[in-house]
Amino acid sequence: MKKRLLEVIFFSEKRKNVLFLLHDGPKAMEALVNSLNTTRQSLLPQMKILREHQLITSSNDVYELTSIGKLVVNPIVPFLNTIEVLDGDVDYWGTHDLGFIPSQLLERMRELRNYEIISPSFSDVYNLNEKILETSPISKSHYGIITYFHPMFLKFVSKMIANNVNVYIIMPQKAIEKTKNEQLPDFEKLLENNLFHLFVYSGNLNLVGFVCNDYYLFMRQLKNNGEFETKYVLCNNEWALKWGKELFDYYLKDSTPITEI
Repeated sequence: MKKRLLEVIFFSEKRKNVLFLLHDGPKAMEALVNSLNTTRQSLLPQMKILREHQLITSSNDVYELTSIGKLVVNPIVPFLNTIEVLDGDVDYWGTHDLGFIPSQLLERMRELRNYEIISPSFSDVYNLNEKILETSPISKSHYGIITYFHPMFLKFVSKMIANNVNVYIIMPQKAIEKTKNEQLPDFEKLLENNLFHLFVYSGNLNLVGFVCNDYYLFMRQLKNNGEFETKYVLCNNEWALKWGKELFDYYLKDSTPITEI
């Protein structure tokens, strides 16, 4: 009697992992054995079960998903990748506001894999992450959303511009006004530079700050109750960078460029 497909897929880590490996394309048995850190003798019975349930096929010791296998596995992989991201720190994600993330990107949270949740010391609470400070000045572009006045903000932007980095910043009107009042001469000088692109967003930005450069994505969210948070997310895989650029573009389309103050 054949097993139910859910049993075939999820009741064996080896079978599940084989299907996920084949999701990326056909694989030789040797490659599967090496990837799973197992032996051919141990894997063959599981491959037999997968074949008997029409999930995989093979030729010359090379295995691939059948049409049914693709139909079953294709939607499962994104779901499990999302679970993997949330499992990394479910308490953090569950207690922080995700409302600033548009639905199409929220559905792709799986792209934030291999992230870190950083909890800075008290003395570093208002400092930007060291990896951002190091990599933004050597990036081609720097994209940021900042919702509050930071006394070192213009200095950091000036350093990037000195290195010919294209800087794109979105701020709410209150943060722009505060920066103007505190550092008017430096602010005016930056706005005259063609590498500095400032935009005002009139809507509600339900986050503390966001940065995406050529190397890292940085994201500091509010807590669910609206309180300021010191912890932040740091991620540096290529999918996260693409995700981050799309998040910036989402807010950019409803922002207005500022060329003088």
